[in-house]
Amino acid sequence: MKRNILNSIVLAVAVMSLFSCRPKKEIVKAPSVAENAPVADKKSENLASLKSKDLAFNTLSLKGKAQLNVDGQENGVTLNVRMKKDETIWFNITALGGAFEVARGIITPDSLFLMNRQQRSVLKKPFSYIYDYTNKQVNFGWLQSILTGNTIKEFMVEKSSLKMENGVWMLNGTEQNLAYSVLFNTLLKPSELNLNDAAEAQALKVNYDKYTPINNGLFPLDLKINSSVSNKKINIAVEFVKTDVNVGVEFPFTIPKGFEVIR
Repeated sequence: MKRNILNSIVLAVAVMSLFSCRPKKEIVKAPSVAENAPVADKKSENLASLKSKDLAFNTLSLKGKAQLNVDGQENGVTLNVRMKKDETIWFNITALGGAFEVARGIITPDSLFLMNRQQRSVLKKPFSYIYDYTNKQVNFGWLQSILTGNTIKEFMVEKSSLKMENGVWMLNGTEQNLAYSVLFNTLLKPSELNLNDAAEAQALKVNYDKYTPINNGLFPLDLKINSSVSNKKINIAVEFVKTDVNVGVEFPFTIPKGFEVIR
């Protein structure tokens, strides 16, 4: 796998993150109408109702497989992702059914490390490195919310437009030069997220499906992600197979002797 593909996978984990495999977990079927009727002229109450459906967690441990298409080059990989809320996202990427590690990485609110085993190198960058692939508004909290199917707090504010359309909520607004829209399903969970910055030719679309109950909340087993930044395009089809919440997690990352550190 070439270096540019691996760097794009960092973005994929950073702006989305990734796996697949047929789930065997319980799937919650969305009702035909929204669970809670809108409260007339009470946007704050409606926003609070949507935010109340966020998954609460301290740690997550996730596993699966993903089919990644980066600029037309397709790769099937196995991934493990571990998260500590608001602090760390750790992942490793393996090929050949998990037998061969291709890359390993850690993302924190201020830094990013990516180990490329084939290139025998470690990329050591500030979090802002992901802006080569996505909008500069994106922060660690946004990434964490996108990966878990939770709401993004900067969007859940009074200045956003919130309307009930065809029986489901639609949220729209702008954050500086970034336009966002979130379509919720009748479970009051996101079914589609769109981020667009026309000036920077950046667009991200995430579709969520097959929510499963975890820790008195709902987690999306099925993600479809499409990212376009200038001439870079990433498409990811994801189905989570293993999802553990509030378990002990470790974030092993040691730079092997002889590996080049790229700053």
